[in-house]
Amino acid sequence: MHSAVATPSPNRTQTAEETIQLAEKLRDMALVPSATVNDGPLFAEVDMGADATAPTIRATVVQAATVFYDTPATLDKAERLLAEAASYGSQLVVFPEAFIGGYPRGSTFGVAIGNRSAKGREEFRKYHASAIDVPGPEVDRLAAMAGKYKVYLVIGVIERDGYTLYCTVLFFDSQGRFLGKHRKIMPTALERVIWGFGDGSTIPVFETPIGKIGAAICWENRMPLLRTAMYAKGVEIYCAPTADARDVWQASMTHIAVEGGCFVLSANQFCRRKDYPPPPDYVFTGTEEDLLPDSVVCAGGSVIISPMGTVLAGPNYEGEALISADLDLGEVARAKFDFDVVGHYSRPEVLSLTVKDHPMTPVSFTSASGKAETSQK
Repeated sequence: MHSAVATPSPNRTQTAEETIQLAEKLRDMALVPSATVNDGPLFAEVDMGADATAPTIRATVVQAATVFYDTPATLDKAERLLAEAASYGSQLVVFPEAFIGGYPRGSTFGVAIGNRSAKGREEFRKYHASAIDVPGPEVDRLAAMAGKYKVYLVIGVIERDGYTLYCTVLFFDSQGRFLGKHRKIMPTALERVIWGFGDGSTIPVFETPIGKIGAAICWENRMPLLRTAMYAKGVEIYCAPTADARDVWQASMTHIAVEGGCFVLSANQFCRRKDYPPPPDYVFTGTEEDLLPDSVVCAGGSVIISPMGTVLAGPNYEGEALISADLDLGEVARAKFDFDVVGHYSRPEVLSLTVKDHPMTPVSFTSASGKAETSQK
């Protein structure tokens, strides 16, 4: 079922009572599940009262599950979701962490201190096979999709670089060009066993006609210095693909929006046990015996928040959905009038940050001609 909200006419002033009613209606809609993509995921839209001096763009965060161990099918699903978001006029679409390649929730990969199991090594082999090369054919297809539907695309992938995997976000423009990537610089807990560490060379903020776009992945968003680096690059649309569906995540997203004076777009997967392979091929360690095929293993919570800390759409904990809002970029200046964390509210003579933004490589080669050749990781 498609949902729509009637917004007030720009020719009259909205009353306080109407404002409250609209806010309550939007809040209720953000909790309406969508059973399937084809059934019409949630599309909550917000009129932010933009003026002619600041552009307004329509953004969508996708809340959906990977087709685990099946990257071609996941790409097909991504295109269906992208097409649907574009059909509603979305200009920017953000997908969850590890959407292409999958977030291996519940898996230990057979790891204990001092030991790895044969089954765990085979799990890693299959996970490695589901990852994508950057650049590579899957990146080319994602670029073509962005160009076909005329949207800016931000999507979480598992990147394969030789035999090391990275949790990565890819950026594409609406002309179908690959802009670049961000590699997660600090995997959390057991993620560190299967993912490598990004470095300062992939913390981009891209200046585009729809605003300055950057991303931090999941618990990276808790890292004050990483956030500060992004603020210093002028991020206006801060994308936060995640795997954290807890209520406390919402507090972090609101804080970042207010701290950075930026829009925050957080996309998480909504997954049931049946979205992963059945046991014994895939086991949710410690909880498998309590799970049924329809048991929710990641409840979503995708959300869009304004620079003033207003929740514009979401959070949704009910099912797969497209969660959308209109972003008035004039809100960035209005928020930073109060607080500009790397501007008038900074104290560089007391506190400062140095970011090492060059690639950190393990091996360098010097050719006979004197040119340096570097092994990238």
